Amino acid sequence: MKKIGFLFPGQGAQTVGMGRDLYEANREARGVFDQADKQLGFSLTNLCFQGPDEELKRTVHAQTAIFVTSLAAVSALRVLAPDINPTIACGLSLGEFTALVALDSITFESGLRLVEQRAQLMEDACQKKPGTMASIIGLPQGDVQTICEETGAELANVNSREQLVISGGIEAIKNACELAARKGAKRVIRLNVGGAFHSSLMKEAQKGLEIALAQTKISKPKGRFIPNVTGTPVSKPEEIRSLLAKQLTSPVQWLKTMEAVVQMGVTEFFEIGPGRVLTGLAKKINQDLIVDHIGTKEELEQWTRCQSAGN
Repeated sequence: MKKIGFLFPGQGAQTVGMGRDLYEANREARGVFDQADKQLGFSLTNLCFQGPDEELKRTVHAQTAIFVTSLAAVSALRVLAPDINPTIACGLSLGEFTALVALDSITFESGLRLVEQRAQLMEDACQKKPGTMASIIGLPQGDVQTICEETGAELANVNSREQLVISGGIEAIKNACELAARKGAKRVIRLNVGGAFHSSLMKEAQKGLEIALAQTKISKPKGRFIPNVTGTPVSKPEEIRSLLAKQLTSPVQWLKTMEAVVQMGVTEFFEIGPGRVLTGLAKKINQDLIVDHIGTKEELEQWTRCQSAGN
């Protein structure tokens, strides 16, 4: 059987209108949104479909919206391809929780509750300790680490060999960006984010998430799961529980993650949910990787036509 990997996006992938066509065309996808609305006690569906953008991009809303939209797309895919079971699933930051639901390690209800709590904890932490993030392109990781040590910034994401993200206090990131430019970075981009994610400024949010995770049942995943913190597969529920909390203050090792899945012989993937960030990163990491994006009704139908033509 062909090995298939599922990739799930993190915060920042949200866009007004996401999931609407799947909701209107697919009963299973509609059921995911309706279930989320009932559990949350407000219409996340309307926020996804109609906005406003200012509310949708808030941490407290964006994370639940991306989580639900991604799993609605999974449900729609499984209607057309019920035999597809991922050999491996992983996600960028928030996407880890989506991946664990897709692997039947956490129920949808528990996952949504965790993501809702995580988002609120992170938004609260951002308000108490303001911060920001920046992307540095074209400097070696060692140079970026040195910049962080000199400015008080922290390494937050190793997305590819070329793209690193730093996080921290506003002044620290400003100084780090200026130093990176002087050291010859190809590009330095200040990110439009609500706070200093994956840094020590999220320590209080981590403590709250540990409490929430302690109350959540986690089963052994039905497939390989690679956490952001280590970039290597784990299967023990208690280890997963610990790493989900540590993720808030640790760098996202996405490069290690994608290198690990290739070593396992997985070269074909679905990026499922809004946005195409992970598709782009996969190609930067290894040009031989094949990634189909499933986030809209049109993309799902196009993939189905390609499968029919191939058969």
